[in-house]
Amino acid sequence: MRRIHVIAAVIRDAQNRILIAKRPDHAHQGGLWEFPGGKVEEGETRRDGLGRELLEELGVTVTQARPLLDIRHDYPDKSVRLDVWLVTGFEGEAHGAEGQPVRWVSAAELDDYAFPAANAPIVRAAQLPERYLITPDVADEAELFAGLERAREAGIRLVQLRQTGMNEVAYQAVAQCVLERFDGDFLWMMKGDVPPAWPGAGWHLTSRQLREMWNRHTQVQAAGTLGPGAGLLQEVVAGSQAGAAPSPRWHPQDSCKPDSLPPRSLLAASCHNAEELKMATDLGVDFVTLSPINPTASHPDAQPLGWERAGELIDSVTMPVYLLGGLSAEDLPEAFEAGAQGIAGIRQLWS
Repeated sequence: MRRIHVIAAVIRDAQNRILIAKRPDHAHQGGLWEFPGGKVEEGETRRDGLGRELLEELGVTVTQARPLLDIRHDYPDKSVRLDVWLVTGFEGEAHGAEGQPVRWVSAAELDDYAFPAANAPIVRAAQLPERYLITPDVADEAELFAGLERAREAGIRLVQLRQTGMNEVAYQAVAQCVLERFDGDFLWMMKGDVPPAWPGAGWHLTSRQLREMWNRHTQVQAAGTLGPGAGLLQEVVAGSQAGAAPSPRWHPQDSCKPDSLPPRSLLAASCHNAEELKMATDLGVDFVTLSPINPTASHPDAQPLGWERAGELIDSVTMPVYLLGGLSAEDLPEAFEAGAQGIAGIRQLWS
């Protein structure tokens, strides 16, 4: 089978803007926007291929970069690897050295541009941060607010409001208070049996919810009432989730987030094995957490995956993956090497 290795770059400048380029009108998928890059030559390392392509296309020399996302597609006649790197340091002024239009845009503005379908996970990875904070159970509102203040000062942008000791009514009340105070400071992921009622807030499914919704999704597809290309978001918004009606205020296009954050509500899921990762893929979630990587005090009986197995599982999906379980910010380099978006955590990121 013919193997094609393509390198692509999410280039971020000092203003946190991302560079995109427009494909020539006469090219395949012409007129669409893309992330700069090209084929890696035989005998060339990934890093060297990245540097050569960006020098040829944009006239810049890469000084700092790391792997971001690795997407593999097998076709009857060829295997394509889309090897995506995050470039945060470069010398020179980026320009369309081959005559192609280029543009610096905010992460939020990426959703305003038309990309090839294969670039969808790259767009999402470009918009998501390296750390995903999951709030611990707290005694009172003051403790929760103090912890979120610390997280904001530490540069945390993505937060899951998780309070397992509260019933649904109490959780909704606390969530309302939190959003009123910190709404524009974080990209929020909420828990619960139905989508969140706040525009722009995302929904993080438990593994149980993931399985239930995947079963519902396959039942609806088998009945022919949901097209094979439709995902869970369409199904939920249409009100076809069994046993629960979604809030009419929640819609994928709703937004109350600042410019530095994705402009639509996200859907995430907790995964622990290959089966659940496949379910998340089938449902079209935006990102997942994969756990546990190391032994944890909160789940002492759970068998840790370890770094090698985590890397194998990440290779099997085409979405951003946060690794969870016994990790801290010091583990970020190893998480990146495994192909992860970053790390998720409770205790380590909270403190």
